[in-house]
Amino acid sequence: MTAEQTRQFIEGGEWESIAVELRPVKDRTGSGNINPFYVFRTFKFTAGNKFVCTVINYADAGGKVPLVKIVIKGHNKWQDANGIVNGAWNVDYIADEAYEIIPLHLGFSDALNKAPLNGLNKWEVGIMQDIKAKAFLAFGLAEGQIYIDYDLIYIFNELLFMGSKHVDGRAFDSPENRPTNLQIPLKRKL
Repeated sequence: MTAEQTRQFIEGGEWESIAVELRPVKDRTGSGNINPFYVFRTFKFTAGNKFVCTVINYADAGGKVPLVKIVIKGHNKWQDANGIVNGAWNVDYIADEAYEIIPLHLGFSDALNKAPLNGLNKWEVGIMQDIKAKAFLAFGLAEGQIYIDYDLIYIFNELLFMGSKHVDGRAFDSPENRPTNLQIPLKRKL
């Protein structure tokens, strides 16, 4: 598929994880440890290259204990072909509309409250705060920074593949950190 065919195929649809996914994440304390990150993802793609990504992070692999809901809204910037497989395209997810955090577990909100609030309100379960362009150390964000996820998109057998997180826990926070493998696919939500 061309980039335009891929964009048209995903647009207007809602895509979701097949099951809770395991992803590696680098410990933000500087220890260098890699921790498991259990997530369920939903993506919506709409006209104007807009997207909404909703991620529920769980404490367990079975998805029984939700910790936080993250809703990222913004624009996609389609780039060149990705050499991983014919038909894969580099896509930047630019979180220029919203980066909403909703704690779903008291332990998670308590952990967030241990870090400097930097103009945010105290974190409470079920209360959303938008961290777009705000300093938020827990997610590695600096004041004024609009987060960009440098990723890829590939369609195969009606499934939507994106990039697999790096085994060393690096984020897709620069073009050099763009993924080099495919992740577990998303299915079209019925």
